[in-house]
Amino acid sequence: MKHIAIVTLAVALEGEKGYSRFRFLAELLSNYYDIDLITSTFQHWEKKQRNVNMISGMKSKYGIRLAYEPGYKKNVDLRRIYSHKIAVKNIIKLLQKKQYDLIYCIIPDNNMAAAVGKYAKENDIRYIVDIEDLWPEAMEMVSPLPKIINRLIFSPFRKRAKEAYKYADGFVGTSDEYRDVPKNKYGIENKPAITVYVGCDLSEFDSGVEEFEKEIIKPEDEFWITYAGNLGSSYDIPTLIRAAQELYQTNTKMMVKILGGGPLENDFKAVAQERKCNVEFVGYTPYRKMAAYLSKSDILVNSFVKKAPQSIVTKIGDYLAAGKPMINTLSSPEFRKKVQNDGFGVNVEAEDIESLKKCILQLENTPYLLKTMGESARTVAEKEFDRAKSYLCIKKLIENIIA
Repeated sequence: MKHIAIVTLAVALEGEKGYSRFRFLAELLSNYYDIDLITSTFQHWEKKQRNVNMISGMKSKYGIRLAYEPGYKKNVDLRRIYSHKIAVKNIIKLLQKKQYDLIYCIIPDNNMAAAVGKYAKENDIRYIVDIEDLWPEAMEMVSPLPKIINRLIFSPFRKRAKEAYKYADGFVGTSDEYRDVPKNKYGIENKPAITVYVGCDLSEFDSGVEEFEKEIIKPEDEFWITYAGNLGSSYDIPTLIRAAQELYQTNTKMMVKILGGGPLENDFKAVAQERKCNVEFVGYTPYRKMAAYLSKSDILVNSFVKKAPQSIVTKIGDYLAAGKPMINTLSSPEFRKKVQNDGFGVNVEAEDIESLKKCILQLENTPYLLKTMGESARTVAEKEFDRAKSYLCIKKLIENIIA
């Protein structure tokens, strides 16, 4: 049996907060290969050290190997760079203790992907890079410094990204845009590359809806507009809140539900205090309960600021699984085209209160659109975003590269 290592600094293990994508991948691939999931002792979303003894006692179909990382307090933090540097050194030490046939590694962290790729190349190990986000583009977005200064400061990130892509035998992108980054931005061609959306575990989502639907009470005369996700600088929550304030003047049954937490949560709450509105900050919501909230909602909002560099993000699979129409403000041309062509929502210009308000009212007054867009959303989820099906493409890529 072939031995494969899946390497990532951020994954939610059983019972933890955060994204479970790589845990799902490890579970799926363990049906065919001997899998080790190599990650950090530091839990990224909870910002604390894991209980190593408890994790070592967990029963799973794959191995869980933890590399020590000192940790950090903020997502954008110099201590995070230092912390990741220590973690990467320890990941390489773990890789040296076992002979792998293939290493599957996420980028970012760019330094990790480059270091792991170099190790794979030097030891004749096949190497796949999974492109889930773009560093330094995401960092530059939140930087208050001039563009030319950012280019200089973040040039090492670009250099390390190019190194990682150079070492790779193949690529998985979570969108077409991300899939093509090695070729379009770094000139690295003639390597197999596929698009596999982050997606969701559709059976887990549906099970959560069934478990919690009776617990979440939605009055018949209320109309719920819901956002679920991080409350940080990429997300245009203030525009959503101000649209709710405008809507409140004529319709007090319009309710905006904000699920999740993040560094700007208090700032967003302050915006909600400026004028009367029906905005509820639900807070962090466990995945299965979140699924029920989404399924009870009338409209889901994929709310981003204009300059956000994201493409097809994690929450999209969950939004589509809920079978509800989506209002999208993300500027990504690829995703805006998908929203329009697949018929599951409406694109609205980011940071435009009036356009967002008009779109909400139009959908609320057109039950037929709500129904047909919701049906389209669920169909797309089942065909393209259900991990149990879509991640088999990753297995096929691995087979071809190992062969």
